Amino acid sequence: MSSNPPPTGLQLRSLVKPSGELEISLLSVATPEPAPDEVVVRIEATPLNPSDIGLLFGAADISTAKVSGTPTSPVVTAQISERLMPSMAGRLGQSLPVGNEGAGVVVAAGSSNAAQALLGKTVAVLGGAMYAQYRCIKADQCLALPAGTTPAEGASCFVNPLTALGMVETMRREGHQALVHTAAASNLGQMLNKICLKDQIGLVNIVRKPEQAALLKSIGARYVCDTSTPAFMADLTQALVDTGATIAFDATGGGKLAGQILSCMEAALSRTATEYSRYGSTTHKQVYIYGGLDTSPTELNRNFGFAWGMGGWLLFSFLQRIGAPAAQALRQRVAAELKTTFASHYSKEISLAEALQPEAIAVYGQRATGTKYLINPNKAVSS
Repeated sequence: MSSNPPPTGLQLRSLVKPSGELEISLLSVATPEPAPDEVVVRIEATPLNPSDIGLLFGAADISTAKVSGTPTSPVVTAQISERLMPSMAGRLGQSLPVGNEGAGVVVAAGSSNAAQALLGKTVAVLGGAMYAQYRCIKADQCLALPAGTTPAEGASCFVNPLTALGMVETMRREGHQALVHTAAASNLGQMLNKICLKDQIGLVNIVRKPEQAALLKSIGARYVCDTSTPAFMADLTQALVDTGATIAFDATGGGKLAGQILSCMEAALSRTATEYSRYGSTTHKQVYIYGGLDTSPTELNRNFGFAWGMGGWLLFSFLQRIGAPAAQALRQRVAAELKTTFASHYSKEISLAEALQPEAIAVYGQRATGTKYLINPNKAVSS
């Protein structure tokens, strides 16, 4: 029933101590014997998504990170300010595994037909604890990848693709006709552009650098607004007029951007209003915050009437709301378009030990566009 994986493997863990110190280390953990409906996956690719970095470092100040130990068994420590420690209360003293998704080869399988059918197959997995050399998981949580697909190609086929599809599905279910997306040059943003182009949906992209705007335009994006230009607000308003977008998904979270989007939506709607109302447009405008790239408070200048809303949007909650059949339909679309619409790009592949080196943390810790790293837990440490 198996190809006899080793009895132990490395797993990356994150611990917040009551003293206010974060500790990230590699532990040797036992490789479980799979139950009848389980498989053991040799993880060969797992991305460092912003949500993973959030769990990995918690509320710690990355600039205080220090590395000790050995090259093959490093330990990272960093400080958490007293002001932020209350937000860590729920995880104090717990050594938490990290990594939402990944891909690899099934090297052991339980006795059930579903598990045995996956033995030797390359699969993608969404289930947490993916920053590990071996992961035991139920067979029905695995997505068998098309023949010829590598683990690296399938590593990010859940979080970003399903988030992008979820945004479009939310737009449709809530009665909007087009949408706005911030941090739009990211891997996720590029996928969203491809979806909207294919499905003929209006999409307004917001970026913060000219090179990011150029990247999106090179893949066919029509509406790209750059926050670094003096004409940003005017450009955004015109794009909203052209598309009719009244729902936005904001990855930044903090600062003025969410409020600016609502203001421009109101301004766009006012251009087509047939009569004045002191309460503003009656068309509902919605901004969902789904990330926290900007950790400062969200600032609103309420000049957008009363028909508006702001809230949080989380992929896993969305998938639960739409139910298993609808969620499975989204997964099947991802599998069918894995090398086209949902292709991911990484700036570097690193090992588990290399993920804890200062030079790597300094890059991926920025969570910046174009700096996404891929961990291969079974990659040897570079000499």
